[in-house]
Amino acid sequence: MAAPLICPSILASDFARLGEEVRALEAAGADWVHVDVMDGHFVPNITLGPDIVKAIRPHTSLPFDVHLMVAPVDGWLKAYRDAGADILSVHPESGPHLHRTLGAIRELGAKAGVVFNPGTPLSILEEVVDLVDLVLIMSVNPGFGGQKFIPSALDKIARARAVLDRAGSKAHLQVDGGVTADNAAACVAAGADALVAGTAVFRGGPDAYAANIAGLKAAKSPA
Repeated sequence: MAAPLICPSILASDFARLGEEVRALEAAGADWVHVDVMDGHFVPNITLGPDIVKAIRPHTSLPFDVHLMVAPVDGWLKAYRDAGADILSVHPESGPHLHRTLGAIRELGAKAGVVFNPGTPLSILEEVVDLVDLVLIMSVNPGFGGQKFIPSALDKIARARAVLDRAGSKAHLQVDGGVTADNAAACVAAGADALVAGTAVFRGGPDAYAANIAGLKAAKSPA
């Protein structure tokens, strides 16, 4: 079985050196760059606007996986796509018409993702499974980095994998929140094929990124 995609969250990076950080991630073997966008309304934090995403886009060829924790979200889709987002992921709660929002993302030429908070029912996925390229299961409540993994997320990952498999979907199944080398294997065994990690990647500084990423990639599912 292939190793999971590793998607370091730059929320945990040195914001004074963002260009250098994304270059270092690519050199260290990261697969995607995960960009956490927070508006101080949908979640209790404020992070990266489209101008910052645009500024770091020239520093790496890695796909930008942009997680929009923004409400209402529809008005921001084009701005982040124009800034360089390859994947735009939204929450069902961030707008009145999820089906329309996912379609709009694809019309912009980006891949569309849907995000499930710990309290968001997974049944929504069945209604939009044909419109998603990525399903993100949050294993913490979004808003801040450094939180502890919620164990019940493993069951939700497994249920999401079952929905995708029944639908014949090729969408990636990603998990985000408290992911470490200690629980990565359990996430992959449950069905995840992409892991977002912040602290677990950036701990130890740039010289440690390659080893940290390799440790997460070692979490392969049984053949």
